Amino acid sequence: MAQTSREVEKTLGLRNHRLRIPLWLRYAAGGAVIVGGLLGWVMLGGRDAGIRYVTAAATIADLRVTVTATGTIEPTNLVEISSELSGTLSKVHVDFNDAVAKGSILAELDTAKLDAQVAVSKAALNSRIARVAMARATLEDALEKYKNAEALEARGITAHQTFVTQQANYARAKAELQSALADQNLAEAELDLYQTELDKACICSPIDGIVLDRAIDEGQIVAATLQAPVLFTVAGDLTKMELQVDIDEADIGRTAVGNHADFTVEAYDERVFPAQISEIRFAPRTIDGVVTYKALLTIDNADLALRPGMTATADITVAEIADALTVPNAALRYAPAPEPKAEDDRSGLLGMIIPQGFEDAARADNRTLWVLRDGSPLEIAVRPGETDGRRTAILEGDLKPGDLVITDRVDG
Repeated sequence: MAQTSREVEKTLGLRNHRLRIPLWLRYAAGGAVIVGGLLGWVMLGGRDAGIRYVTAAATIADLRVTVTATGTIEPTNLVEISSELSGTLSKVHVDFNDAVAKGSILAELDTAKLDAQVAVSKAALNSRIARVAMARATLEDALEKYKNAEALEARGITAHQTFVTQQANYARAKAELQSALADQNLAEAELDLYQTELDKACICSPIDGIVLDRAIDEGQIVAATLQAPVLFTVAGDLTKMELQVDIDEADIGRTAVGNHADFTVEAYDERVFPAQISEIRFAPRTIDGVVTYKALLTIDNADLALRPGMTATADITVAEIADALTVPNAALRYAPAPEPKAEDDRSGLLGMIIPQGFEDAARADNRTLWVLRDGSPLEIAVRPGETDGRRTAILEGDLKPGDLVITDRVDG
């Protein structure tokens, strides 16, 4: 019968010389084998199995490009009414929110002094008119005597001195009439001056509109010596107002007269109001180094919901693209991290001048997209177009609707 291994070992005397390996060493060796296998699996491509890509589908959509600007709502015609005369206000006929017509009396100054001056001027004018009449009568008498003396002088009947005297009287009569006429013109001018001041004592509205502000009361003294104070502020038709916004210089080149806009105000959170650009001014406005340009947008305010001075935020439409192939903006910013290079030594001066992150950022190019096809990322060249801040239109490139573009990567 064949001998067993134990019997052979006993026969040859090998049982007592068998190599004995400690238990802890056996476990360490087994662990090293497992770790080595895992490292080899990672180096051979198992690393990619833990990567998850965040994707979004390229879609066909209408793209609306807007420029955002803020401003205030103002009446199309706003007039500040003052007084050219100084004096005491005797009457105030209007109050806040009163509707007024062109020529309506808003307030009146005390006209006692002006009335007296007008009366004196009228009396002086009447006196000058009477003097002119007297001068005309004197001139007619002197003319008649001069003609008689001239006839007698021609016939040699009267003394020559008599003729000279009548001739001088006639000349003085003409001069006196001219002087009287000049005094009459002066009196008329003075009357016109005082009458004009009397008319200006009536503070009237130059336009049809609504009284927005009243800064005076009856009995108040108006001093218009150095600067005319603003007594009333009258706004024109409030059913048609304008939105004045400041457009940044970076966006002014894309904005044009006729652009449609939608705006909101804090008073109506869920209401959107339409508007249209009617004017863009060339004059710049610089505040804290920021250059802006004023644009005026017409508003239809038939329901009078909007009031002067309201702050508004407008989205001005500068471009509209129908049925555009669009991708999220994050897809144009995505770029995979570059593979590390063992021979790339960035220590020392080179590493300080060109850090690794700078070079990685330089590789990112918004002219390419990464698309997930058959489970693998693929870089494709594209030509991007307009963007609304969230999605961008793709004008050219190997991209079709439904393609999954990569926007991010998550390492699992």
